[in-house]
Amino acid sequence: MSEVLAKYLPEHSVEICFELIKANRVHLKIVNERQTRHGDYRKGLSGKHEITVNANLNKYRFLITLIHEIAHLVAFEKYGRNILPHGVEWKMTFQRLMMPLIRPEIFPHSVLPLVANHFRNPTASSDTDAKLAFALKQFDERKPDVHYIHEVPSGSMFRIKNGRVFLKKGLRTKRYECVEVKTGRIFLFNANAEVEIIPG
Repeated sequence: MSEVLAKYLPEHSVEICFELIKANRVHLKIVNERQTRHGDYRKGLSGKHEITVNANLNKYRFLITLIHEIAHLVAFEKYGRNILPHGVEWKMTFQRLMMPLIRPEIFPHSVLPLVANHFRNPTASSDTDAKLAFALKQFDERKPDVHYIHEVPSGSMFRIKNGRVFLKKGLRTKRYECVEVKTGRIFLFNANAEVEIIPG
């Protein structure tokens, strides 16, 4: 199992993650990309703890996702099934499990302070932490036609993954206001949303 983990995780995190998987009797499945989630945890009908993580994640995002899901398992086992999935008990558990991993030999210097800051009060998804999400994306394999919305000039059109087309207006606080061309409805996008620019 640790040889498999070594393909997906930062080198110095493999042993820690392997021990967590073993100690909590996790059945880990590395699966094809899902658009809506990076990973998930469920207790199977047989009582087996099943965790899935997307295979296409870069090693730092894979690590955070794996620990996120193990934190669900540990929190449910310790505090019972009636706790909120991303409530106080889960946050405390996630922080405790991540602490030994927030080290310079695991995370690059461009990401480490952002990870440390995020884990003061972790959210249900690291994607909602725009600075951390953007820093992590720098390690993704990037397709040449994919841009971030902050790279799209104002007044330009762009397409998102599901094919919907938008016109970028301007920045509203931290997010970009865009108009869906077909409906005229206004949507707000995080700065690091991935889009395809439509040539003008």
